[in-house]
Amino acid sequence: MKRQLSVAYMLCGLLFTVCLIVANIVEQKTIALGKIEATAGLLIFPVSYIVNDLISEVWGYRKARLIIWSGFLMNFLAVAIFQLSIHVPGSVNFHHQEAFSQVLGNTLRLTLASFIAFLCGSFLNAFVMSKMKLRHGGRRFSLRAIVSTLAGEGVDSLVFFSIAFTGILPPSDLLMLMLTQTGMKTAYEILVLPLTSKIVVYLKKVEKVEVFDRDISYNPFKITDL
Repeated sequence: MKRQLSVAYMLCGLLFTVCLIVANIVEQKTIALGKIEATAGLLIFPVSYIVNDLISEVWGYRKARLIIWSGFLMNFLAVAIFQLSIHVPGSVNFHHQEAFSQVLGNTLRLTLASFIAFLCGSFLNAFVMSKMKLRHGGRRFSLRAIVSTLAGEGVDSLVFFSIAFTGILPPSDLLMLMLTQTGMKTAYEILVLPLTSKIVVYLKKVEKVEVFDRDISYNPFKITDL
């Protein structure tokens, strides 16, 4: 039988991927939120975790796994094109090479940190959502969304800052960055939770699905298992 993916699922996947790519570009700018300094990635990166929650809740872990790897590969492609564009000689009419390189050219260390942190955090988020849904029999979505985001964002921040800034920043500053980023991103999730819950209810009604991940493999590399 031919497998089909819904339009809603496809749109969620596109939004997830766009959020990831854009977040990695704007992450280099620091912004002020009152007295707290954060990266501009905070404006959009948490949306990827919200979409992760939506996909895991409506279509299940296996569909979330496909989207996570798709987002990873598209982000890798974007970074490769950025690097190629930077290193191809500019024309005589292009006078912004330094600015272009600074905005689009992360170091290898930051790129690796971002990729590894994304995979760890995203898969943990989807795993926690899936397991808690089974335990609670599909109830308490709000609790599951908050706990999964806290776990995923926490690991994401731990991995990213550990790889990117160990040996550069003092341990106390690293810890503060991890806690601040995790706290603010989780607060973002809580703030939009009423909207997220309504979207989940709407999608389940339209898609006519209620997936419980019983007897599945949580192996993140089993991508063909849909």
